[in-house]
Amino acid sequence: MYQHEVLIIFTKNPALGKVKTRLAKTIGDQKALAVYNQLLQLTQKTTATLPYLKIVYYDNFVDENDIWLNNSYSKKLQKKGSLGEKMYDAIDTAFNNKASKVVIIGSDCPEISPKIIIEAFNSLNKFDTVIGPANDGGYYLLGMSKFIPDVFKNKNWSTSTVKHDTISDLKNLNKSIHFLPELTDIDKEADYEKLKKLLN
Repeated sequence: MYQHEVLIIFTKNPALGKVKTRLAKTIGDQKALAVYNQLLQLTQKTTATLPYLKIVYYDNFVDENDIWLNNSYSKKLQKKGSLGEKMYDAIDTAFNNKASKVVIIGSDCPEISPKIIIEAFNSLNKFDTVIGPANDGGYYLLGMSKFIPDVFKNKNWSTSTVKHDTISDLKNLNKSIHFLPELTDIDKEADYEKLKKLLN
């Protein structure tokens, strides 16, 4: 039943000065890297026992010896280009490989839970798409039951307009949307304070 339901996890290879750069401006590169490693561990823990085909997409190189165990996660490299081009490629590839549902998440949202991801997949039995809105104007989760290429075009990625523009596109295409609870992505120092409370 589950081998055709695909969970894609977008990550960055954790490297000093390359991750959580907005956060690093106020807390420094070293702390930002530590925060990102915490976020990766939380995402791994959240997804570890989920019954879907799980694929981790790395931004720089595929790491065969990290927290994403090879017997639980497939591993691939993100395509070069904008975030939209990377997501387009990953989701298109999954559907071309006979996925019936595809959900994509990042590794920036410590509040995401197994329950939310399961709700996302289940909602795709009734809805064309599912969105997990982030309170910065983006989204922490996107899912679809069929590939919708337009969602990944003509967006100002990593800005506060992404969620709004994505919803507009889907409505213009007459696609139904299931909305998940709004959560926080960790991008700024205020978000980091929230993360610290979550971890305590």
